[in-house]
Amino acid sequence: LVAPVLGTAGLQVVFGTAPVNLAEDPYSVTNTPVIAYSWSEAVKKLGYSPDYAKYTLCQSMYASFQLIGVAPVVFVNVLDPKKHKQKIEAQTVTVEDLEATVPLTGLLLDTVKITAPAPATDGGSEDGEDSSDPETVPTPVLLERDADYLLSFDDDGQVLITLTAAGAGATADTLTVEGTAIDPDAVDAGDIIGVSATGGEKGFEVLRQVYPRLGMTPGLILAPGWSHIPDVGIVMAAKTEEINGYFRCEGFVDIDSTADGCTAYDKVKVAKESAGCTNKHIMALWPCIAVGSSWFWYSAIMAALTAYLDASNDDVPNLSPSNKLFGITGTVLADAVYTEGKGWDKEVKLDQQQGNTVNSFGITTAINVGGWRTWGNRSACYPASTDPKDAWFCCRRFFSWWGNSFILTYFQKVDDPANVRLIETIVDTENIRGGAYVSAGKCARAEIKFNMDENPVTNLIDGKLTFHQFLTPYPPAEDIHNILEFDPYALESALAAAAD
Repeated sequence: LVAPVLGTAGLQVVFGTAPVNLAEDPYSVTNTPVIAYSWSEAVKKLGYSPDYAKYTLCQSMYASFQLIGVAPVVFVNVLDPKKHKQKIEAQTVTVEDLEATVPLTGLLLDTVKITAPAPATDGGSEDGEDSSDPETVPTPVLLERDADYLLSFDDDGQVLITLTAAGAGATADTLTVEGTAIDPDAVDAGDIIGVSATGGEKGFEVLRQVYPRLGMTPGLILAPGWSHIPDVGIVMAAKTEEINGYFRCEGFVDIDSTADGCTAYDKVKVAKESAGCTNKHIMALWPCIAVGSSWFWYSAIMAALTAYLDASNDDVPNLSPSNKLFGITGTVLADAVYTEGKGWDKEVKLDQQQGNTVNSFGITTAINVGGWRTWGNRSACYPASTDPKDAWFCCRRFFSWWGNSFILTYFQKVDDPANVRLIETIVDTENIRGGAYVSAGKCARAEIKFNMDENPVTNLIDGKLTFHQFLTPYPPAEDIHNILEFDPYALESALAAAAD
């Protein structure tokens, strides 16, 4: 695998469900930020399953570490193995060469109970008693883990039982298995949002823990497989502001493309408005993405691509993620079905004109022009708002990132004497930094001032200093026009020259 490009301006914080029964410690990764710098680390901490509909975090796991190649990523799993679980009735499995496979996924190993048939008897007794009498029927043998058998998972997430040669079940031809399995279908939108009668931090509420625990500010938040639900998308958009009281970030919301949602490009405007997707910190996306025989919610792919773009740009989020080639094979609706040899049954094939129509509603899509490309620069607040710092997604991200950087840089100066030296330190440092970014072409202006008319004496004696910073990131060249004009005088001049 190609080594991931490291970056944190676009630090992804992904909310969803993971097959935690496969994790190293299934009971410690619920509603807590889990950071991963590689594919193997993510799989070890959270488990992995290609069933992206049930285990939505695995979409971002694959998109970030395998498809795009960017790290780190913060995952917040809301599937609680103590709550979202189901009892598995007794299953009989066949033993071959001291091994048996339980044809089920989701089993929690610590709940597995295995019994072996009782040792064979001669079918009768010396006094002629009937061995069919319940009192004389041999009792199955309850096997002891690690002594009689070992448990592991195969590549399909099924439990593999390995009997020990000296164990009680070594001669058994069959085994009876019972246990408890995680139930991803029991997770609902409330678990993602973080609704809790006990007041504990769950779902989106865990976003507050990212900086205190990891020392990194969230850059991008997403919930693939969930954000297309209006209640989830609206709450997620609200969480992009006032993180820990002062940080900001951006997020991605999928427009529902299931049979009950938007199935045609000319209906995305109504679908977006019905979902209440109008936040300036959000990029709305439609439809879903196909990669071979797998499909992803667009947010999982776009977030990974945006994070990679930042990391490849000196960790500065001034570039638009639009018109970027990415390794996909098509766009589909959320309920599309893949058939071997035939492909997807509900493909979406937009040309540039149709893609522009989708963009005009403040929604990003994908088109195939010399390869599949992301297509769309606008935040979800467009076209209701055309303020350049909000309507352009890359400009909005630049403002959020710069504001977060200012807080992180000068937090150490809080409670210092509010004198001229403090003011000059902040002004000089910021202007030197801003000048460097201007010289590098990251923005047109980045200048800070301390204006006395914005700092009345009542604020000064109350310990409040106000600085005024001018930021002008470059908007993307969304439309490039070339005017073609026929010049008849050039024709006249050319012919006149021939006449001479």
